[in-house]
Formats: sequence, C-alpha cells, structure tokens
Amino acid sequence: MRHLLTGLVAALALAGCASTDSARAQTAPVVEAPAGAVRGEALDGVNAFRGIPYALPPTGWRRWRPPADMPRWTMTRDATRFGAACHQPIARGTSIYAGEPMEMSEDCLFLNIWTPEGARGAPRGAPVFVWIHGGSLATGAGHEPMYDGARMAAQGVVVVTINYRLGVLGYLAHPELSGESRKRISGNYGLQDQIAALEWVRDNIAAFGGDPGNVTIAGESAGALSVMYLMTSPEAEGLFHKAIAQSAYMLSMPELRSRTHGDPPAEDVGLWVQAQLGAANLAGLRAMDAQTLTVSAQQAGYAPFGTIDGVFLPHQMAHVFERGEQAPVPLLAGFNQGEIRSLRFLVPPVPADAATYEAEIRARYGDLADDFLALYPADDMAESMLATPRDALYGWTAERLMRAQTALGQNAYLYFFDHGYPAADEAGLHAFHAAEIPYVFGNPDRLPPRWPAVPDTPTEQALSDAMMAYWLSFARTGVPMAEGQPAWPAYGLTATYMAFEDGPVVRHRLIPGMFELHEAVVCRRRVAGGIPWNWNFGVASPPLPPVTPVCQ
Repeated sequence: MRHLLTGLVAALALAGCASTDSARAQTAPVVEAPAGAVRGEALDGVNAFRGIPYALPPTGWRRWRPPADMPRWTMTRDATRFGAACHQPIARGTSIYAGEPMEMSEDCLFLNIWTPEGARGAPRGAPVFVWIHGGSLATGAGHEPMYDGARMAAQGVVVVTINYRLGVLGYLAHPELSGESRKRISGNYGLQDQIAALEWVRDNIAAFGGDPGNVTIAGESAGALSVMYLMTSPEAEGLFHKAIAQSAYMLSMPELRSRTHGDPPAEDVGLWVQAQLGAANLAGLRAMDAQTLTVSAQQAGYAPFGTIDGVFLPHQMAHVFERGEQAPVPLLAGFNQGEIRSLRFLVPPVPADAATYEAEIRARYGDLADDFLALYPADDMAESMLATPRDALYGWTAERLMRAQTALGQNAYLYFFDHGYPAADEAGLHAFHAAEIPYVFGNPDRLPPRWPAVPDTPTEQALSDAMMAYWLSFARTGVPMAEGQPAWPAYGLTATYMAFEDGPVVRHRLIPGMFELHEAVVCRRRVAGGIPWNWNFGVASPPLPPVTPVCQ
C-alpha cells in the first residue's frame, strides 16, 4: 500500500509539473523566424530568446574553419537557456572582471535576443543594438549578467548579444590552415563569427520585431576593437548602420605572411604555437582537447589579434581610417578617466625617482620630450604613469575615430567617463576600465562578484538613465539625446565632447595636446617601420624615430 500511495503522489506531482509546463508553453512567446521557430520567455514587458545558434558548431574538422550556415530547424527550438561560452581560461585570483564559472564548449556560436513586447507589431520594426563583448579576444560571453538586455529592450530597442570564438581557437593563423582555405588565408575566425552573427541578424531579426535596416554594433575594449575591425572589413559592408566603440584601441596588427611594425608573420606565430604545444602538425593541434589547447597556448604566450589577410582585414586600421575607406556610419566613441587603474599590467616599471623618470623620457622622446612632460609631468609621476598608457591606447584612438568619421561627413560623438562612486574610489579605481558598462545597460545590480558595488542612490540611477537614453537614442536616429539632459553636440570642428561625471556635462577640447603628441609618435613609428605603435609608451618606449616630412 505504501508503494501504491508513493506512486500516486509521484504521478500527481508529475501531472502538476506537466500542467505547469504546458501553461508556460502556452504563454511563452514563439517566433517563426527564417532560421526556424524559437520559444522564448516572457518577462516584465520584454521577451527574451536565449541560446539561439547562428552557425554550425566549429568542432572536429570544423575547428579553425569559417563559420558555416546553420540549416533551418524544423521543430520549435527552446530558447529559454543561454548556450555555452566559447573556450577560455578560467578566471582566477582577485580580478574585478572575474565572473561566475560558465559552461564552455566549442559548440558556442550562440546569440541572445531581448525584444519589447509588441515589437513585431511595429510597422517598420524597432532599432537593433548588437553588443560585442570584451575580454582581450580571449575571455567573455554574450550572456554575462552585466550585458542582460532586458532593461534596454523595455525602452523599445531589440538587443542582441553574441558569442564568438576566442583565443587560439578564434584567431590562430597557420600555413596548413591557409592551404585548406579557398582564399589561401587563415586566422580571424572570431571576426568571421561576428560577421556571420550580423548576417543572421540581417536575415532573421525582422521576425523578432527588429529593423534590419537600422542596426547598431557596439562593444567595449576588445568588443570595441572588434567594432573597428568590422568598420574596416569589406566583408561586413552593409551589415550595420551605426557604431559605438567604448575604450577602443587602434593598435598595429600582424600580417599573414610578412613581418611588419615589429610583428612576426601570423602564420609563423601559428607554427611557433604548434611547436610550443608539442604538436607535429595541424592534425595534432586539432586532436587536442579544446580547453587544454586554449589554456596551454595562452600560458605559452599566445595573444589573439586580428590578422591582415587581404580579405577580412585588408590593411592596418590606421591606414583605412585615414584614407576614408572605413564604413561611412555615425559613430559614438570614448574612454574612461581611470582606464589603467584596473589594468596595471600595462604600466611599465616605475622609475626610482622623478629625475630618473624625466631623464628616461628625454632619452626616448627626444624633440617631443617637452610636449610629453607637459602632459605627463615628473612631479606627479604616479598619475603620469597611469595617464600615459590610457591616452596612448584609448584616448588617441577615440579622437582619431572622431576625426576620421567627421572627415567622411558623418556625425561623431565623443565621451569621457569620469564618474566615481565610493566603493570604486576607495579601492583606487575611479572611472576604471569598463566601469561605464552597467550604467549603459541599466544593470548596476548585475555585476561580477568582485566588481566595486554601485550604490543604489538617485545620483547613480539618474546617470544610468541618462547614459542609456543617449546610447539608445543614437541607436534609433544616429543622434544621442536624453530627455532633461544636455544636448550632445557632434565632435565637429570644436572638438566637443560629453563628460559623464556626477551627470552629463558638455565640454570642449579633451586633454589639449594629447592627440597631437600621440599622433606624432605613431606617425614616426609607422614611417620608420619595425616598431609597434602601441603597448610601448613612456619609459618603455624605444627611442623615437626622427621626424619626417610626412609626420610634420
């Protein structure tokens, strides 16, 4: 009898669960997209569709192959759970960027969509905001809590976040891989994934209520680097209509088969990785466990970057932007006051004293030393050591982007995030790298475990509301506006920018002389050849090449 009662209770419980699941299925949003039907989750005024595959899994023989189209699925796909992240090293230590452990797999080419309820009823569709996560092209995922798109979508925008291949699996070039390719190229697989995701958005987003003719790509750090790659890639032409680059860095890139700007050929790097990992050939690399391969390559010193292959990335980014060959789209870009406070591995060893610092700068920067020391003085050496890499990487890039898009006749909007709050400032992290992201997404309560906690105060909420409004207005119309906040003028001839402090403030000429100094340094290095023009600045700079007519 006891077994009979137990069975009866279990049956009733299962019936109740089935009834609940059935009720959920009846109320869950279903979209019939060209890729196939998906069933998502109804939230408060927003529908979420998670873990949608946009390409076939790049596993087995597809490892290090271009992304392949996903065949249309015939059954309704469950889209209530995020897909796996792409393989990456497991974060350890006390980094503020380390999140919770994630499931990882080579089957990781997923995207996530948040739509406002009723978006499919809009006659022209809602603007589409596609977010490309950062993480040095080595870590991260589109489903990190800080990137949750629900609060943005509630403002009438369709939000898409994507995964793309990372590290050695995403960017390895190798002569055997080039030999397999019809285009005789290799590398840039993560970039190709991003292009494939944008093609999927173009072909499917209308079914979710989005306008495929009004797509904004956006990203921070390596996500912003990816935005610049996409802006300079002929293969991405027409897939987006506006761009947002938060803390972008326009560094020199390796070429596939030639040594350039101090970088060895990317194919040679691939052979070096093979040797470091003890593999006899490409087949040996393909036979390795994906996570072991990813971690071992990083530990050996492999760093992922885009490769100039003549197809996906035809030239150095700096060349493309100065020739006006980049995507002719409106651009919003900027950087943070304290970028390097959380990236101190970018700071070279500090000289023993101010006199040594000044002597090093004069020996390295020659006729530009006075200009350098005016911006980064010896009497405030600690702050100067932080400001130098900030400006050489992020500040110079942001202003170069502004000038390039303005020269194309496109509106360009510059920002400078200089906002602090108690937990960050007390930790010496005022306006640190990526600190603006939770304000843009409206997610200050969805942070990594060690991220300085944003207080729940009217000031913080008002700043978040303003930044989200500016970003989403830009996605809608190409002009950033926020109700009750200052009008944001384009950079134009007056070098106008928006400073985000306790609130938005319009200012002019950010850090006078900063762009001109670093542009002169980069120009001389480019002309001389053999010298990368990023990562080696200040007291770590090689002696500056002499001025040439082209750099005057």
